[in-house]
Order: sequence, then C-alpha cells, then structure tokens
Amino acid sequence: MISRICGKVTEKGNNYLLVELNGISYEVLIPQAVMQRVDEFIDSQGNISLVTFHYYQVEQSKSIPVLIGFLNEIERAFFEIFITVSGIGPRAALKALNKPISLIAKAIDEGDFAFLKSLPGIGEQRAKEIVAKLQDKVGKFGLIQDAKSKTQKPLSRDIEDDALAVLLRLEYKKPEALAMIKEALRNSPGIQTTEEILNLVYRQRKLK
Repeated sequence: MISRICGKVTEKGNNYLLVELNGISYEVLIPQAVMQRVDEFIDSQGNISLVTFHYYQVEQSKSIPVLIGFLNEIERAFFEIFITVSGIGPRAALKALNKPISLIAKAIDEGDFAFLKSLPGIGEQRAKEIVAKLQDKVGKFGLIQDAKSKTQKPLSRDIEDDALAVLLRLEYKKPEALAMIKEALRNSPGIQTTEEILNLVYRQRKLK
C-alpha cells in the first residue's frame, strides 16, 4: 500500500500530477479542492510530497492501481470518511471534492443541501445520505484553513494533546488552540474523545 509519494512533478494536468521517483513516473489523481493549492507545495526544484490514498479499480477482468493525492493526512482523512457514504466510491469522491474541504464539512454539519447538491455528481438524495451519515463526524474538518497547510506532527495518546496537535497542524496558534480546547472541556467536562473535543471547538467558533 502506497501511503506517501515524494518526487519531482514532471507534468500537471487538470486533475492529476505525474510525479517522478527513481526514474519511475506515477500518475497521482488530485481532487480540485487540493489541486487549487498544489503549486504552494512544489519546491524550487520541482519536488512535492503527497499523502496518498491507494486502491484498486476493478474493470471487467483487470484490476488497475490508482493513487489519489492530498497535501496532508487531514485531507486524506476527510476523503476516507466521505467515501463511507453509500454510493460514493473513490472516483465519485474525487470528482465531488471541487470546493474547499472546510466549506464542504461546514455544509455537511449545517445540513446545507443546496451547497452539497452543487458538488459534481451529488444530487438531492445523495446529499441527504451524506448529511445523515456524516453530520456529527466532520467538525475537525471544518477547522481546516484551506489557504495553509504545513508539516504535521504525530498525535499523542492523550486526547487533549491529540486535539492540540490537530489544531496546530491546521495552523492555529498554540495559545489560541489551548484556549479553544480549555473552553470546550469547560463547557462539556464529560468529553471522552479527541473527535468530541474538535467537534465542540468547531461549534464554538461558529457561534462567535
């Protein structure tokens, strides 16, 4: 399973990059939500590092390996949760994610069916299924600052440290992140998971 690829960009299309690594060029499909920011992450030598989702597309009697690229693990995590919705496979998700992930997450959280139906391939019924499946699971993705994405740090086991690491990863300043976490814990002392903290932080920011 290929989970990351680092190499030189030799070709850029509307929805893909060719990345050369050790003399081999890999085609990496890129959602439009990610492609809009790709140039920021190509260094002066033309190299890029992408987190990848690797799967096999089955067509008749053959199986074709496919790589889908993201700028960080948070984007890939959103993609992975998005394809858990019935009827949305990797190819459909690749096509649908043509707007900033934070806005898509916000639309899911708020049940904004009009926004969701504006995504390619998403009709009214599919929009309803997305909201029903994901509405309480996308808070942390609404915190993504889509214009920025930097190096990430591994999460610790403590849920407060985990939440802090995610917020720092999303380019929030440490004092601001700590304050948001403290407020979330003060308002809901029974929180048990990192996901709950991040969902509450997201909702707190919506009210301000």
